[in-house]
Amino acid sequence: MSRYTGPLLTRPLGDALAAARDAGQRAWQGSLDLERSRGEALLSDAHWTWRGAAYPYPGKLKDRTLYWWDGDGFAPVSRYAGKLIKLVPTDWNVPTFEIDGIKMLPTSKESPLDDARRKVALVQPQGKTLLDTCGGLGYFAACCLDAGVARIRSFEKNEDVLWLRTLNPWSPDPAESGGRLDLAHADVSQAIAALPDAAFDAVLHDPPRFGIAGELYSLAFYQQLARVLRRGGRLFHYTGSPNKLTSGRDVPREVAKRLEAAGFKAELALDGVLAVRR
Repeated sequence: MSRYTGPLLTRPLGDALAAARDAGQRAWQGSLDLERSRGEALLSDAHWTWRGAAYPYPGKLKDRTLYWWDGDGFAPVSRYAGKLIKLVPTDWNVPTFEIDGIKMLPTSKESPLDDARRKVALVQPQGKTLLDTCGGLGYFAACCLDAGVARIRSFEKNEDVLWLRTLNPWSPDPAESGGRLDLAHADVSQAIAALPDAAFDAVLHDPPRFGIAGELYSLAFYQQLARVLRRGGRLFHYTGSPNKLTSGRDVPREVAKRLEAAGFKAELALDGVLAVRR
């Protein structure tokens, strides 16, 4: 999929462009790519121009929604194919995404990219070959690239998530990674069987919730992770922190116990489990 390079709008940005026009200003300074860069929009009564292309002023925009130019108008960065998947702005500029209103990344206390950076540091990616099982928006991969990883094999099952990545300026572009990021549209629970033994120095495993993707929490899958990870290799498994009182389960400890059975030494770390291949 080709990367989107046009403007991304939120309600505050749309309001700011209109307010600058109404105040008689002929230019507006700011960012239209979630603070990845800054520039100048030239304003006229009928339209505004950004990086040489003219756009109409948007109508009323909704809160908690990102908009992109689809060629006909500013449309929400969302798709519906049985479930609504949506890129959502945050206070940190780096967006999260939701599926049927369920937030997929933590954003209450810090940027999802900073959250990913702390988790990536646990597997010490510099110079390593790494497996990224559930790529999502690519924040694990972005942090690994920044940390000097040698190569990443990343898998993402959901085609709509891959589409979100093409519109998210914070998602890493494999074409600009110097060959270090290999992103595949595939279900890792199946694709892992074709990966060679001991092919990876580290693994990052950020699966959907257990109720959605139980196969990615199974002993059989953990045994496959142990097979493709060299001895001494590190794995971080995100589990989240489900409430035991409401769920009746201690998912992180269940995961740690199952990883131990698969050939790892495991301990709780951050909001998941850190494991080392024995």
